[in-house]
Amino acid sequence: MREPTAAARIYGSLIGGAVGDALGAEIEFDSIEEIRERYGTEGVTSYTTDDGVGHITDDTQMTLFTAEGLIRADNRFADRGLCNVPAVIYRSYLRWLLTQEGDRRLVPWDEFGHNEPSGWLLTQRDLWVRRAPGNTCLIALRSGSMGTPERPINDSKGCGGVMRVAPIGLVTAQPFALAVEAAAITHTHPTGYLAAGAFAAIIGGIARGNELPAAAGSARDQTRTEDGSDETLRSIDAALDLAASTPLPTPEAVESLGGGWVAEEALAIALYCALTAADFRHGVLAAVNHSGDSDSTGSMCGNLLGAGLGVDAVPAEWVDALAEDTNVRQVASDLVAHFVDGRSLHDIDRYPTW
Repeated sequence: MREPTAAARIYGSLIGGAVGDALGAEIEFDSIEEIRERYGTEGVTSYTTDDGVGHITDDTQMTLFTAEGLIRADNRFADRGLCNVPAVIYRSYLRWLLTQEGDRRLVPWDEFGHNEPSGWLLTQRDLWVRRAPGNTCLIALRSGSMGTPERPINDSKGCGGVMRVAPIGLVTAQPFALAVEAAAITHTHPTGYLAAGAFAAIIGGIARGNELPAAAGSARDQTRTEDGSDETLRSIDAALDLAASTPLPTPEAVESLGGGWVAEEALAIALYCALTAADFRHGVLAAVNHSGDSDSTGSMCGNLLGAGLGVDAVPAEWVDALAEDTNVRQVASDLVAHFVDGRSLHDIDRYPTW
């Protein structure tokens, strides 16, 4: 099989994550017993909405706003020669907050006097739908303070920091460090941001053609040098060990890694299901059919498998029935234009420099 191109990996990771998110969305709060009772012994095998259409949740919404921050930062650096990338991502997350809260007074747009909402992504009304956004993300962004590892604003290690950083792994040279900063904007328990750093580093490794076990090992090596890394290291080890001992994933095996509600458990589940996946469909269905945070683990597993296998591996019927497919594809296209084709500033009206 031919290796996917860099562009195919970016499309695959974003679309794969969105599909996994939508598959898990309707069963996020259901136990595996409830899932089996409702959908049969195999659990969910397709979108479960009445009309068969899949819808993304806050996981993919925030992933798209992370990508927006990266593109705006690229334009800013090309235009001005300097850029604080985490600060630009922070303002993108504030724009996401506007889509959820609808109150422009919550959003200090930038330090240069631009006091109006801006950018193409914010005009996409499909993304203004509120789909169970994480409380920590909302509270942290409402606070008006940008969290950092050095300036913690809470003690949260919920999965809301790790589930949104795949674009950082796909397109940046040092994904671990930047993903740590991006996750710490809202989640400042060390596990909350170090698991995000590890996840982005794994995405980065496989997006550059490394095998998943090797990418996970490299991410582990980066993580272990950080203070407070014990929980994240144990989660990576648990996923690798379980993949070796139980190569056929079951809901019970997945649940032995936790529920995915906190960052290290979401990382472990996504990694285990990707490591044991026969193909994209098999891996993502394993990642959503359990009693935990099905949309987040499905999204993250989809990010991993899409980055490794490319967009053609994502089942077409799932992509075609995804309501927000056009939005996701456009953001993927814009990432490719900037970080594969090197076309900074061509879209500055769509992605202003703040």
